[in-house]
Amino acid sequence: MAKRLFLFLATNLAFVLVLSTVLHLLGVGRYISPEGQLQFQQLAIFCFVWGMGGAFLSLQISRFMAKKALGVRLIDGSSGNQDLDWLHNKISQLAQQTNLPMPEVGVYDSPEVNAFATGPSKNRSLVAVSTGLLRTMGRSEVEGVLAHELSHVANGDMVTMTLLQGVLNAFVMFFARVIAFFVAAAVSRNERDERPSYMIQWLVTMVLEVALGIGAALIVAAFSRHREFRADAGGAQLAGRGSMIAALRRLMQTTQLVDPHAGALASFKIAGGKSFMLLFASHPPLEERIAALERGV
Repeated sequence: MAKRLFLFLATNLAFVLVLSTVLHLLGVGRYISPEGQLQFQQLAIFCFVWGMGGAFLSLQISRFMAKKALGVRLIDGSSGNQDLDWLHNKISQLAQQTNLPMPEVGVYDSPEVNAFATGPSKNRSLVAVSTGLLRTMGRSEVEGVLAHELSHVANGDMVTMTLLQGVLNAFVMFFARVIAFFVAAAVSRNERDERPSYMIQWLVTMVLEVALGIGAALIVAAFSRHREFRADAGGAQLAGRGSMIAALRRLMQTTQLVDPHAGALASFKIAGGKSFMLLFASHPPLEERIAALERGV
């Protein structure tokens, strides 16, 4: 936990420094003129840099962060361990079937029964499985999980999710600041003050970012659930529908061993934790995913 917290803080500090430097070089660090007027073009660039920049910086270091946060050990197929070498060779075989470059392959120590794919592109991807998954699932079931994760890579889901999140981040920041500016200006006029109150503007901005952010999270979650059905279908094509269904049925028996506390990485695992509201869940219920496969969807 302490390691994850340190990585989170260090990464965010680095992002702030990099994006602040970019904004300074672009000359758009301030979007309110000395006369107190809102400059829409400056604000749009400011929000685009922060929204898209943060999302793409996260994507670029996603492999590194995943390996550090979860302690992923890379394997090369020549470890001498029968299970690990089979895992590497199976991913190599499935990658060839989908015409993908060979991803990095790793294992992380965890009782959870899960796996994930991440990386900034198809050429720089990582597929990692938990030791809990290797202990719990048979090889046919593991093959279904691996095929699902490689389908995420083949579909470009990491990049698509980043684009969606970046655009939504920018819109949330932009509209929160525009609305807050005019609310503060209206309050100031009522108090016969010539300039908008920056304290009111800041408070309204924070409230609106939370409210609009919730709406954005609903959109991201909805797309994530759609993407899971598509990856299941791709996994069924690669490994066979029987293997994919068997893997999901096994996951239904081990949902208590799914760790939902992996930040953005949780979206790219094969199973998610139970959400307090289905609308915010990154994964559809396993029953629905199995039913979709059985219908051939």
